[in-house]
Amino acid sequence: MVAFSRLEKGGKGFAVAETGHEDNRSDTSLGLRSLLGHTAAGEPLSLNRAPCEELSPWVARVYAMQVEADPDHVIECGLCADTPILRVLFKGEWNAETRDGHGRYQSAALFFGPQTKRMSITVKGSFATVGVALKPGAVAALKGPNVSDTLDRIILYDHIYGNQEWGTSERLLEWFGTEGPPKRWLRVAEILVQQLVERAGGKKPDPLIEAFDKAAFADPNMAIGEFAELHGVERRRLERLIKKAYGQTPKQVLRRARALDIAANLRGVADDNEAEELALRYYDQSHMIREFTAFFGMTPRQFVRTPQPLLTQALEARQERRLEALGRHDPADRYPWRRGD
Repeated sequence: MVAFSRLEKGGKGFAVAETGHEDNRSDTSLGLRSLLGHTAAGEPLSLNRAPCEELSPWVARVYAMQVEADPDHVIECGLCADTPILRVLFKGEWNAETRDGHGRYQSAALFFGPQTKRMSITVKGSFATVGVALKPGAVAALKGPNVSDTLDRIILYDHIYGNQEWGTSERLLEWFGTEGPPKRWLRVAEILVQQLVERAGGKKPDPLIEAFDKAAFADPNMAIGEFAELHGVERRRLERLIKKAYGQTPKQVLRRARALDIAANLRGVADDNEAEELALRYYDQSHMIREFTAFFGMTPRQFVRTPQPLLTQALEARQERRLEALGRHDPADRYPWRRGD
């Protein structure tokens, strides 16, 4: 985990002056036994990868988690994802504080809308799940709901895509086979999404949104007007496309991107060489702390000291996708923060 020990101002912004990795607890100290790898701090990681090439226009990432814990063990954590995610919960008793209120979930297929800030999540006992993170614009292309209507919500799969012809939530659980193995879950997920693409007519998201998504990975401080001019599109049209694809304004999307990159660095699932660059995206230390606290409900220092197993997994999957999209990492190589794979 990155040690958030001291920040020093430097010119306009600030840089992390002392960063390193704390390896002072194991996965067992968290009461969790990860079957798919974990960080140096002992937090469980997922089996996650880019989708098959045929699904790359619609799918950002596919992943599976399989974690063993005592029956009464409770994880108090949260999620903050920038993409809609189709999740199938195989094990665990899940609770979440959503825009609709308190939700309880167990053995179900669910649609998680993107989060505008950290969503509180608890999980009791061992848990296993498979997920498909959809790219911006994919929900509309797949004839799903308006993304803005799904923000900070968890919706039963049957209320969106489930039907007798293609598969209800109950049938999906049967097809996946709740005992795994996780690699099989990923392949089954891809096959099902391929069928969903075919049923929706194969329409792809607007390539302009793909370009904006990559640009946001590279520089979430970019000027929207300059991006619009570079791509030969009228700014208001670009803003409308972004709002439809993400459910939020460009400014909100970029603010979240900055916060998620900082959070990944603090959890030790990011490229350490970027630490200073990430910090300099903010005017100063107080600006970063205010922004970070608004998204995660705690200061950066508290965030480092508080176990975040579910959020760490989500941040890692996003960073792997980000680094691969920017050409900064070969998917065939091992990521430096992973151990126990």
